[in-house]
Amino acid sequence: MAAGTDRKIRRLEATDERQYMLNEHYEVYEKQGAPVGAMSFHYHDFYEIIYVCEGEYSSLLGNRTYHMKKGDFLLIDQNVMHKYHYMEKKHDSSRRIILWVTPKQLAELGGGDMDLSACFRKGDSCAYHFPIYYEELLQGYLLKLAMTDMTEASGVPCAGAKKVLDRGLLTLFFVYLNVLCGRREYLTDGSGWAFHPLVEQVSVYMDAHLAERITVDMLAEQVHMSKYYFLRKFKELTGITVHSFLTHKRLIRACQEIKKGSGITQAWQSCGFADYSSFLRNFRAVYGMTPGKYREVTEADYGSL
Repeated sequence: MAAGTDRKIRRLEATDERQYMLNEHYEVYEKQGAPVGAMSFHYHDFYEIIYVCEGEYSSLLGNRTYHMKKGDFLLIDQNVMHKYHYMEKKHDSSRRIILWVTPKQLAELGGGDMDLSACFRKGDSCAYHFPIYYEELLQGYLLKLAMTDMTEASGVPCAGAKKVLDRGLLTLFFVYLNVLCGRREYLTDGSGWAFHPLVEQVSVYMDAHLAERITVDMLAEQVHMSKYYFLRKFKELTGITVHSFLTHKRLIRACQEIKKGSGITQAWQSCGFADYSSFLRNFRAVYGMTPGKYREVTEADYGSL
């Protein structure tokens, strides 16, 4: 099945900036062209997989930029800061399939017999390239998942059958993916990505001192740069300011603390926010809900896992 010509494939425009799920459990889309809607650092509570069908694609995850080619799979874990890395004229013909799936969905599909989310934490790299047989097998599952519906012989869409089929396809996809990701020879080699020591140094320092007051001067001193050169270089590499990067890290940590059962006050205080109003304002801007509502949703989604 050619995704580029099948009208029943779900698609997202390259300019679409949405980084949240509309479906409760999973979503699968095709995107074409340079994804200018994903230029800013973002992160989410669900897992993401990007499969490159045609052309090239680049993504900055944490402190690495992955330069992907046709046939590559990029696996993005929960709460990993990432963004599209624009390369002029290189991605105009890029075509990708994007899969978003929640931890709850994978836990239900695994049924306690297999941790289907383990593939997101197996390798030193987040990018894989599998032999052609396995690539086409996984691609086939993704394309079927991206179809908008199944149609009976009468021509009437069959929503129930589509839902059941999708659960089976998701299970098969992640069982095969987990087995394949356990083979180190399928990791892309270092020639396919670029390491950014500056981002790594800053990230490690922030993680170790999130509960404390962190200033630009302190960070510049850590990386042995002048303050203004550091600010300019960091923005050039990541696309966001040092302050925004730090705020996102604190929000990620706060969410992790809430999931562990910490109280809202304990969560924001342990992550270095100056006061609750600052925490609430930033939290709502990123997650679109209050921390209290987030805790309710989290308990509903993860309480039975």
